[in-house]
Amino acid sequence: MKNRNLPSGTRDEFGVRAEMKENITAKLFDLFKQRGFSKLTTPILEYADVFKPLNLTNYRPYQLLDEQGEALVLRPDLTLPVARVMSTTGVELPAKWYYSGDVFRVKKQLSGSYNQLTQAGIELVGYASLKGEWECLKIALEGVRAAGIADWTLELSDARFVNDVLAALPIPEPTKNALKQALFAKDLSRYKQLCKPLADTAFEPFLNEWPWLFGDFDKVIQVVDTLPEITALVPVITNLKQTSGFIRTQTPDQAVFLDLSIPSPQSYYTGMAFQGYTQNSSDYLFSGGRYDELLTSFQQVKEPAVGLAFDTDALVDRMPEPASTEQSLIYFEADQWQLAETTLNKTPNSTFCLADSLEEAKRIAISTNRKLIDLTEGR
Repeated sequence: MKNRNLPSGTRDEFGVRAEMKENITAKLFDLFKQRGFSKLTTPILEYADVFKPLNLTNYRPYQLLDEQGEALVLRPDLTLPVARVMSTTGVELPAKWYYSGDVFRVKKQLSGSYNQLTQAGIELVGYASLKGEWECLKIALEGVRAAGIADWTLELSDARFVNDVLAALPIPEPTKNALKQALFAKDLSRYKQLCKPLADTAFEPFLNEWPWLFGDFDKVIQVVDTLPEITALVPVITNLKQTSGFIRTQTPDQAVFLDLSIPSPQSYYTGMAFQGYTQNSSDYLFSGGRYDELLTSFQQVKEPAVGLAFDTDALVDRMPEPASTEQSLIYFEADQWQLAETTLNKTPNSTFCLADSLEEAKRIAISTNRKLIDLTEGR
């Protein structure tokens, strides 16, 4: 009886959780609109080629064929469809969009994760300034605050850092590639072996710490500052330091971490990246970053872009449940409809009871733990 079961990795939502999700989505939309973003909606079905730039290491998309035999997918991402829209509609730049919708990702079996996720996010296209990242981060801070989540960590990284450091090392290119693989895999024995030719160089103090270059922002920067000057890295480090300072001006007590020993979250990222998470959870509250080459997947012209996506489900999972309030049921006869409307309008947290009899209305009130307002009393 598969018609009564859900496909693996999906779920129905109702009651308190569905209301909480609707509530936080509405708050995010209000925030996006308040800051000047316009709504953009894309279809759930897209051609598979739209998502070629996507890193599919931990999941794969749901696939099907159209009537011409072209490969279609249920969208596993919402950023790339925005890039497709920008490249095919001739929208004047710069542009600020917001969106919301479900994405579908077939996760590994027994991973414990859902294959259907709801996201809400923003895209700024045509803005090359660091102010684009700061706008995303400001909205991230406000969005998490709107969800009522207090204890969480902001993590910064940069897609350029690893490659810029490797480019400066005086070792052959194949060794650099092997070193990168060992760093990302945290294969420490292999990593140390590959670093031996760099012993007694100006890079040694940094290389000794690189595999563990994650944690409190200021402590990580102290290690970065042991590097000899690398021209390409100067703007990268400057932007990270300025961004950490910006966060502290907005939310002085916010925990800010820095991770400079990981691969880019997506292959199309070209600069700073950021994520928010809580302890004891692998799901990010939000993630985003700069991807100035994103539109080149669809057109020849390169345009700067930066974006942010909230995982709406992750927000709801960590939101405090709303305090329960006394609910009331209004029972009435059909000829009392106008009186019932008046009672409904002046009684908070009330709803009509449409039962056929007072006995049934009482049973419903008891089973749902609600107060019964009987307008037929005394008739």
